[in-house]
Amino acid sequence: MSEHLFVKPEKLVAAAVGLLEQNLLIPNTFQKEGIEKFQGAEGDAYSTKVEGILPYRTYGWRNDRSTTIQYDELAERKVTVNFGDDVYSGVKVTDEQMTMDVEGWAKFLTPQAKAVGRGLQRRAVDHLVNADYQAVIGNAEGNLRGALIEARKVMNAFNVPDEERFLAVGTDFESELLNDDKLNLAQNVGEGEAVSALREATIGRRFGFNIFVDQTIPSDAAYAYVRSAFVFVSGAPAKPRGATYGASTSYEGIGLSWVVDYDADRQVDRSVVKTFPGFRSVKDVLVAHDEATKQEFIVPGEHFVRGVKLTLDGSSNYPEAGSDLAKATGISSDKLWTPTGRVATEADPANA
Repeated sequence: MSEHLFVKPEKLVAAAVGLLEQNLLIPNTFQKEGIEKFQGAEGDAYSTKVEGILPYRTYGWRNDRSTTIQYDELAERKVTVNFGDDVYSGVKVTDEQMTMDVEGWAKFLTPQAKAVGRGLQRRAVDHLVNADYQAVIGNAEGNLRGALIEARKVMNAFNVPDEERFLAVGTDFESELLNDDKLNLAQNVGEGEAVSALREATIGRRFGFNIFVDQTIPSDAAYAYVRSAFVFVSGAPAKPRGATYGASTSYEGIGLSWVVDYDADRQVDRSVVKTFPGFRSVKDVLVAHDEATKQEFIVPGEHFVRGVKLTLDGSSNYPEAGSDLAKATGISSDKLWTPTGRVATEADPANA
C-alpha cells in the first residue's frame, strides 16, 4: 500500500458521510431507514409496518337480535423497499499524481461524496415526480395562495398527518411564489445561516408547508407531501476482506463505504465510494361512509394519498365523482378547484 495514507479511513469516511447528508435535498425530506433492518431479510427487501384500519359499525337499538354484529379483521400492512443499483463514484490516482500533485485522499473524498449525493438526489426525484398522485391542482399560477390552501385542504381530506409537510417547488414555480405579494415569501430568502442543502433551499413556511426549491424537479411543478409519503433506505457496504484500507459508516440514516486498493500492474491507487440505496412511495388503505347503509367500508385497493401535485398551468384532476376514493375523502372531480372557484357541474351546480 502506498505511503501517502496517513489519516485513519474511519475519520475520513465519517467526514464524507456527514458532508453527503448535509448536501442531500429531496432524500432528506423522506423517511430514512438504515441497512440494519435489511440484513438477513428475504430477497434483500426491507418491510416497514403501516398501521391497520378498521371501519366502525352500528347495531340497531332494541332490535329483535335476529342478526349478529359484524366482526372485522385488523391487518397491519407492510411497505416493502427493495435495493436498486448501487450508487458509487470511483477514481484512479497514479503514483506520480499522488506524489507530486495532491495531499492525501481527503481531496478526492469530497467530490466523490458529492457525486454519490447527486445520484441519490436523482433517484429520489424520480420517485417524487412519478408517484401515483390521486389529486393534481392545476392552473395554480392564476391564484397561488388559493392553490396552496387547496393543497392543504386536500391533504387534510386525505387524512395526511399535519406534521412535517413539505412543498418542493421547481424554479419557475418558485419565481411565481416569490413575486406573489399575497404570500410575501421574498423577504424570507437568505434569512439565517444555511447549515444544510434543505435549509439553504427553504424559502418560507406557509399553510403548514415547509416550502423549498429544487432545481432537478420540473420547473413548472410543485409537490406537497408529508415525510412518511416516501421511504429512503441507505446502507453502507461492508469493507471487502481483501481491502486493507477503507471503512464503512452511517450518519443520520445515510450509509457510506470507502475502499482504496492498489493496482500494481498499472501503478495506480483506486478509490471507490458507494452506498446501497432503496426508495419507495407509501400507499394507504382508506375507509368510506355509505350513505345508504350508514356504515363504513374499506375502499378496495391501496392509494397514494400522502402527496398532492401542483402545476402552474393545466387543469386540476381529482378522483372520479362517485368513486369509492371520492366517497372516502370528499375530494371529487365534480368539485374541481380553479383559480376563481370550484368548477360548476350538473352534480355540483353551486360554484363554491
